[in-house]
Amino acid sequence: MLDDVRIAPSVLSADFTCLGDELASISNADYVHYDVMDGHFVPNLSFGPTVLAAAKSACDLPFDVHLMITNPDSMVERYIDAGASIVSFHIEATNHANRVANLIRDHGAMPAIVINPATPVSALDAIIEDVDMVLVMSVNPGFGGQSFIEGTLAKLRKLRALCAEHHVSPLVEVDGGVTTKNAEQIVAAGANVLVAGSAVFNQPDRGRAIDDLRRIGSRGLAKRA
Repeated sequence: MLDDVRIAPSVLSADFTCLGDELASISNADYVHYDVMDGHFVPNLSFGPTVLAAAKSACDLPFDVHLMITNPDSMVERYIDAGASIVSFHIEATNHANRVANLIRDHGAMPAIVINPATPVSALDAIIEDVDMVLVMSVNPGFGGQSFIEGTLAKLRKLRALCAEHHVSPLVEVDGGVTTKNAEQIVAAGANVLVAGSAVFNQPDRGRAIDDLRRIGSRGLAKRA
């Protein structure tokens, strides 16, 4: 398990008329979180691999690509070729999670599994040993700016127990409604990677916003039971 807290600003909240400048403003982050939506698995559309390649050319940070799409295995290779370092896919979107995880790893990226708010942690039992990260959605995916679902904290504690049972320690990422007001609680419950969209890009000083999230979130490390 990580002994630090990592911050992944979501470019879904960035101003895409000046993407290069927006990426430069988060240079002290640990990852760039890049949401891919297909209008089918979630009711919204976002970015393809061409935009990812352009963003990657303007930024040295690793890209954490979140595939909110049906049939994720069909697009894995294209996003990795475009620059993804981590590829997250939803357990709800495939019947063959192990196959998708292996595909991601075979193409040189870190595989990550995602669960929606309504999906129990127990659904991860058969895949938890095959992934490098688990992304726990703390809002229903598809749109930025939603409020954090409080039940996520209990899910994070259950996820910690599942990881201990399987003797694994993947990164644990939380996405949705993360702010400086709840970052400490989220980390205390078990997360170590925080996705933040409006909490970073809606601030005048993005670098300071990232530092504040990391500092406040790190307080939670000492509070884990």
